[in-house]
Amino acid sequence: MNTIKIKPLSVNKAWCGRRFKTDDYKNYEKAVLLMLPKMEVPTGDLSVTIYWGFSNIQSDVDNPTKMFVDILQKKYGFNDNRIMQLNLTKVIVEKGCEFIRFEIEGMD
Repeated sequence: MNTIKIKPLSVNKAWCGRRFKTDDYKNYEKAVLLMLPKMEVPTGDLSVTIYWGFSNIQSDVDNPTKMFVDILQKKYGFNDNRIMQLNLTKVIVEKGCEFIRFEIEGMD
């Protein structure tokens, strides 16, 4: 494993000025919040696994992650700073068959 000694840059430090949710994001957030199942999030440190079913091979595996994690924390009432492990997998599917599969687990 390779290591570089630099402090990671946060999303908040990467952009100048305030960012506002687009109408597309607001609509996406509403739709996802309605689709998410009822569940209890474990206490303590968390591990989150997400499988993205993309129909476009050009889609970046990390691109939708921040928005989706923010929606998860809104729905389930946890602070995303508790996520200590994040596993992302990109799966290519036919157009119209896109999906998001996720799991939130406690870390022992």
